[in-house]
Amino acid sequence: MANEQDSGLSRRDFVQGAVSGAALAAVPMGAFAATSGGEADKAAVMAQIPKMHAANLKRLQDWIALPSIAAENRNFPQGPEYMAKLAQEAGFGNVKLIPTSGKPGVFGKIDAGARTTMAIYFMYDVKQFVPEEWSSPPLEARLVQKEGLGTVCMGRGAVNQKGPENSFLSALMAFKAAGKKLPVNLVLVCEGEEEIASPHFQEVVKNPEVMAELKKCVGVFMPEAGQDRDGGVQVSLGAKGVVELELISSGETWGRGPAHDVHSSLEAQVDSPTWHLVQALHTLVEKDGHTPAVEGFFDKAKPLTAAQEQMIRDHAAKTAESTVKKALGVQHWVHDKNWVDSLMLLESRPTINIEGLVAGYTGPGGKTVLPHKAVAKIDMRLVPDMTAADTLQKLKAHLAKQGFADIEVNMSGGYNPTTTEAGSKLIQTQLATYRKLGLDPQLWPRSAGSWPGYVFTDAPLNLPAGHFGLGHGTGAHAPDEYYLIESTNPKVQGLDGAVASFVEYLYALG
Repeated sequence: MANEQDSGLSRRDFVQGAVSGAALAAVPMGAFAATSGGEADKAAVMAQIPKMHAANLKRLQDWIALPSIAAENRNFPQGPEYMAKLAQEAGFGNVKLIPTSGKPGVFGKIDAGARTTMAIYFMYDVKQFVPEEWSSPPLEARLVQKEGLGTVCMGRGAVNQKGPENSFLSALMAFKAAGKKLPVNLVLVCEGEEEIASPHFQEVVKNPEVMAELKKCVGVFMPEAGQDRDGGVQVSLGAKGVVELELISSGETWGRGPAHDVHSSLEAQVDSPTWHLVQALHTLVEKDGHTPAVEGFFDKAKPLTAAQEQMIRDHAAKTAESTVKKALGVQHWVHDKNWVDSLMLLESRPTINIEGLVAGYTGPGGKTVLPHKAVAKIDMRLVPDMTAADTLQKLKAHLAKQGFADIEVNMSGGYNPTTTEAGSKLIQTQLATYRKLGLDPQLWPRSAGSWPGYVFTDAPLNLPAGHFGLGHGTGAHAPDEYYLIESTNPKVQGLDGAVASFVEYLYALG
């Protein structure tokens, strides 16, 4: 999930029929629950949200307690079956598991008899975690106080993606509780392998029944907790693509070094597959230790347009560099770039990143061995008009040319970048909805993170795609991940505000 970075009002009063006070200044109550004319149905739906708060929170906590982790084959088939149950409870019909060569997808639809049909992308899987790294147990979804924010729910998957997805499902349940029809028809397409780069998601989308429903849709969106700590929101016009892979150096494949771990004293007379891998990795970047050095890597990378560069300058002017540095725990940008130039790199630069290195003994103390195998976990982020297949081939060709043809290159997942035009109805509806809620959304060229939206934006569907949702959370892929429940910051929405934003968005889409 997908999108990764430190991206809230009081909850029960938030959606009442008439609320006053400074806490609601950021999002006027009238925007959420106007009662004139055709808005009466919406007001009835909004009125259900504070009544459902406890149940909505418990649903999120229960879901966090059941982590589906594709990389560990954990909680299958329980994970997809639970996702299907949640979809049914939210009102989706014809809910079924879609088999793939890997983990199954989940599909469902709501036919509200509306003139507009929208696709919704979900993921039910989460990233791995190391409990010892967390200040609160990652599967207990405890409520924790965060200074400057309020009460958060802390746990693996809290913001990526169970928090935002649960809030969207909660919005649908508010319609059911109010006895009101949705203003749009919905098609749910959900996968369980997003965190391993969606190797089989195409099989879900290409299922004839799923594809037939998607062809009726005018666009697709993914729920998100889109507010940063200051309450601001961005509307991204796409996302980088990604290739995830392992590079494996072994004595068996290399034909040099040992076929099994041996005593480290033998380093004097036996080649080391680990050093061999380190030398191969060294060729992937320039001497700065950062810039990709794979031949032809940048050939298809599309430069930012003047309009995209202006989006970045506008964002930089409105965003405190010091706050972002503090959130990321960094003191310098690469090459000591200034704030604006670092953001230009973030949006325009394809990357080669080492996620992890594993070789030999990694437990406490030392163990004097010469390992027979070493593994590097790599991800490459892609910008338009790069493709996953072409980039992978260039990496393989580079290693062979540099004398490392023996190193195994095993791609575990990946996909192309996505792009949606700023003028599309989907993006314009998102912008208009945020503005109606009293916010000043900033257009953003693309998310530096990745999601498999290419299956929607590429042929044959060619749909506009985007992300939407108020609320806040952070810590995706990291310890102490959280989703804001009770906000003490008047600019940032908590759980009820996030749910209400999805109700508002559905009416806007209709």
